[in-house]
Amino acid sequence: MSQGSEKATPGFLVWRLSMKWRVAVDRAVAPLGLTHAQYSLVASLYGMHRTGERPSQRRLADHTGLEPLYVSKLARALETAGLLERARDPRDPRAVQLALTEQGREVTGRAIKVVQGLLQQLLAPLGGLDSARTREFTRDLATLLDAPLDHSALDGESDKEHS
Repeated sequence: MSQGSEKATPGFLVWRLSMKWRVAVDRAVAPLGLTHAQYSLVASLYGMHRTGERPSQRRLADHTGLEPLYVSKLARALETAGLLERARDPRDPRAVQLALTEQGREVTGRAIKVVQGLLQQLLAPLGGLDSARTREFTRDLATLLDAPLDHSALDGESDKEHS
């Protein structure tokens, strides 16, 4: 266990783990011309395309947990780099659909392999990607992500602190 972790709060440990992962992915995909956020977008698009979906920017934002405005900014940069195409949705002229280009699919396929290697390294202490402990850890993370937060209660607590 890292120094001081035994006294750390779960929130602090989640923060540290997410930062460790972000930095590792950023470094790993940089030679492919991607950032971690861009990788999140293209890898999600890659997976959605494999299931026959051509998502809108909004749908991709919901899927990745990124802000819609940030997804739009990332999509424009990826379009400029020749990795994805943006097109108006014929069913909704306000929506923009996204799809990887041929070059985007090739780069994304390589990036996914690199990140899978990182994931194997990260999960080695739990027995690797296919271990029972990793499956349990994944379920726990999904449970935490699915738990709703009552923002009004949080806002009330913040108001009390300021009075």
